[in-house]
Amino acid sequence: MLEVVLLNMRFNGRITACGMISQYNLEQEEGVRNLYQIVVKGVQIQGLIANNYLHMFPKYMEMIIPLIKQGKICYMEDIAEGLESAPAALVGLFSGRNVGKQVVVVARE
Repeated sequence: MLEVVLLNMRFNGRITACGMISQYNLEQEEGVRNLYQIVVKGVQIQGLIANNYLHMFPKYMEMIIPLIKQGKICYMEDIAEGLESAPAALVGLFSGRNVGKQVVVVARE
């Protein structure tokens, strides 16, 4: 996917890389072509590890909860119903089937 993204980047664009789930279970990691686009377009790529920002989480929650309640920010969940759906939901995470956060509802109150 990064190959296509690089072709479509604007000059002096920025890419944040966070998580590499598509690479986790590969016997051999995939490579990327078109890396010269980084130089030609002046693209910056920076890695992000969420754990480095945990100290900011309380402030984030204070800011985001009101926005969610006001409907200004929406989030997506991919809901699988029943415990029997859990294995397929898990496999879907590694194949890119889900959209948003994957949730398995075991029982509804």
